[in-house]
Amino acid sequence: MLNAKKLTLAVLVQAALISTAYASEQSEAKGFVEDAEGTVLFRTGYLSRDKKNGVDDTSSAAQTAMFKLDSGFTQGIVGFGAGIIGDASVKLGENKNAGNGMIPRERGFNANGEYVKGAGDTYDHWARGGAYVKARISNTTAVYGTQILDIPVLASNTARLVPEYFEGLLVTSNEIDNLSLTAGKFTKNQYSDQIETDGRNLDRAVVWGAKYKFSDALNASYYGVDVKDRLDRHYVNANYTYALSEDSSLTHDFSGYHTEWDREGNTYSETTDNLSDRQNSIWAVSTTYNKDVHNVMLAYQQNTGNTGYDYGENADGAQSIYLPNSYLSDFIGNDEKSVQLQYSYNFKNHGLAGLNWTTAYVYGWDINVGTDRDAQEREFFNQVKYTVQSGFAKDASLRLRHSYYRASDNYQSNYIGDTNEWRIWLDIPVKLF
Repeated sequence: MLNAKKLTLAVLVQAALISTAYASEQSEAKGFVEDAEGTVLFRTGYLSRDKKNGVDDTSSAAQTAMFKLDSGFTQGIVGFGAGIIGDASVKLGENKNAGNGMIPRERGFNANGEYVKGAGDTYDHWARGGAYVKARISNTTAVYGTQILDIPVLASNTARLVPEYFEGLLVTSNEIDNLSLTAGKFTKNQYSDQIETDGRNLDRAVVWGAKYKFSDALNASYYGVDVKDRLDRHYVNANYTYALSEDSSLTHDFSGYHTEWDREGNTYSETTDNLSDRQNSIWAVSTTYNKDVHNVMLAYQQNTGNTGYDYGENADGAQSIYLPNSYLSDFIGNDEKSVQLQYSYNFKNHGLAGLNWTTAYVYGWDINVGTDRDAQEREFFNQVKYTVQSGFAKDASLRLRHSYYRASDNYQSNYIGDTNEWRIWLDIPVKLF
């Protein structure tokens, strides 16, 4: 494990040193101010979960402004830059039943009468964020500070009102044609509904990986993460696309994770038989047919090991599940098998460019919940999204998403529980400079 991480870092450094004499991203730097960019994303968000079986509903609505001010790189062999990211939000309405990752809570009393943070009323308004510095040599960039991550084994949750933040160092190198290398270390993790910059008490998460483009048709990647005192996780993916007749194409995709936990502890789905030696492998294959405005995908996903995927103990907000059968449920139960049929349609041929509809049905079975090894779950998903294509409101979007989720009686308390969910997002991006 350590040798793999050291090798990745060595390749990053050596590739950067070798290629400094050649044309690169840094050689095209215009300057700290000249390449600077500033953006604000105004979002109105609503998330409602209509719970069944006597469980309290959750509902939240809020308005936020997410901003990013990013400098360019100074000129020279090594370029330097800096930036800030953050969000400022206000809740809309009472939000008394908030508990879905949207809005932070103040200190208050829990069910046992103890005074703890996160047990009080929701905040009326709040702000979060941080700064970062960056450096670039040739085609290798290092960023240190507050960041939003998009790595299969360590990903920021962006499915709520505001994103999840990490604090640490991330190095990305593109020195070799068609090869992208990644390595980083993060020491703070702030969920989307947390005020504290290290609300998850992260000690250390080390991440590394590589993605290689073999051809226009074939891509493959590998990523790993070592979260101290929690887990080691590895991810692999291969994706192959080829053309068919009449301007259609077929894409085959394979992806999977293997996880080993470092210590005993609570599992997310509580479906393990042995807390002292927990491990899980989850993999999926999918085939997607695309022709003009039509897109059809068939996917199969399966868990093995002595527990479910249990992303809740990772160093992120349950976002690092880059698998096809992932909507409201991720179909991650112990020994679970699941199959999905998805269909997407683009309305551009009807004079409605920018309007898309996606519907999917996922069915999971053979879930091991200890007393029963045949629990089931199913989800019917629909989403409509419209993005403005031109004019003063270009790139503004409205997204409506609905999930109908049901599970076996013996899987109700272990995971999500029967739920009807609505998510509505109105996004208005503004470019400052």
